[in-house]
Amino acid sequence: MKGTKAQSLRYQVEKWLAPTTPVHVTAFGHTRSGGARYVCVETRRAMGFHALFFFRHDDGYWNVFPPVGNPTQ
Repeated sequence: MKGTKAQSLRYQVEKWLAPTTPVHVTAFGHTRSGGARYVCVETRRAMGFHALFFFRHDDGYWNVFPPVGNPTQ
C-alpha cells in the first residue's frame, strides 16, 4: 500500500517532472463528466513547454489518468 506522501499532488509532480524543475499551475477545476478534480501543471524544457494533467481519484491519490466513472452513480 502506498503511503500518504504518495497521495499528494506535489509527490506526483516531482515524480513525473523531477523535483528541481520549476512548474506552474496553468489550470484547475472539475471535469464536466463525473466532477473529478484536476490540475494542469506546465514546465519549460529545452524543447519548449510541457504540460501534464493530474486527476484526483476517490481514494485520495492524484494520477495522470482520469478516474473511471463513479460506480455508485
